[in-house]
Amino acid sequence: MILSRLQLKNFRSHKKTDVEFSEEINFIAGGNGQGKTSILEAIYYLCTTKSHNAKNDSEVVTFNENEFEVMGSFKELTENNVRVYYSSIENKKYYFQNDKKVSRSAEIIGQYPVVLLTPSDHSITQGSPSERRKFVDSVLSQASKNYLNLLLDYNKTLKQRTALLNQIRENYRSNLIDELDAWSIKLADTGSELINYRLKFTEVFNSYIAESYKKIIGELETPNIFYSYLDESNNELINEKFLELLKLKRNDEIRRGINLVGPHKDDFVFGLNGINLKTYGSQGQHKTFQVVLRFAEFFYLKETTSKTPIFLLDDVFGELDINRASNISSYLGEVGQAFITLTDFTNLSYLTRSKNDLLLNVKEGSVYYA
Repeated sequence: MILSRLQLKNFRSHKKTDVEFSEEINFIAGGNGQGKTSILEAIYYLCTTKSHNAKNDSEVVTFNENEFEVMGSFKELTENNVRVYYSSIENKKYYFQNDKKVSRSAEIIGQYPVVLLTPSDHSITQGSPSERRKFVDSVLSQASKNYLNLLLDYNKTLKQRTALLNQIRENYRSNLIDELDAWSIKLADTGSELINYRLKFTEVFNSYIAESYKKIIGELETPNIFYSYLDESNNELINEKFLELLKLKRNDEIRRGINLVGPHKDDFVFGLNGINLKTYGSQGQHKTFQVVLRFAEFFYLKETTSKTPIFLLDDVFGELDINRASNISSYLGEVGQAFITLTDFTNLSYLTRSKNDLLLNVKEGSVYYA
């Protein structure tokens, strides 16, 4: 899949931008606050219907304006024209695909698979379990519509069950307990399916991590991902164990008014040579692992969906030594089209480049071909 063109209107510092991209590597250079990362953010909007770093769409609108617009053309077997429009007056966002309005984000997730590597990825390996679940859920949601729908259904069930737990805490009645039992069965059924998806994913994903790690570091270390869920001893009785734990935790859940059991509490453990990366990994190992995860995600999605994802790398090379940066740059040759932000073009000696690569300069929201 190729993003051939991007048009922006009132998008952060971009009052009006129209740029055509290379089908290979697109290097986007600019100082802080000039608008280079906004280009990646706009591409992410096209692929997912949302921003990766703004809490609200209103944050993205250029100052003193009341709307923004992002348009892009994706080419694969056919060409798809996508448009995202937001009005701050209506406080509403619209997504159009080939001039047809798309009502649900879930209809778009996975159609234009995207992989984004940013400095904030440190939270995946160094942060809380929720960050690692978010990473895995994002990959699986793009790879499988069924997983995405299960996840949405599970989160709705969690919300309903939370409301009921708080209701029981305030007014304990037998009919509410019966209702809780029904929601518990629903939670266990949906949650068990999610767990099974995640188990299969980690088993397969380990090979992608190993391959990407070898390309960047060599074979000095052996990386792996391990899924820590509610009962690691028996993969055949997940539903039964789920219900058993819900019964065991019932009083505590009612007292606290929260759901204490399920895949929303699980974790993914990253390791190197059998050692827990989060606990014992160096800063260099963490950074390398974060890059490896995104390359592994790219090739996993490519093979799973039979679509080549859009690969976005935001200010990645500045934090890496020249050897690793050079290996990563060389590895990008196997990716196809990619978008890479840099602070400047003064030293590109460590980057592997071809004659078809594109150099763009961004200054005060304007894009210039270098």
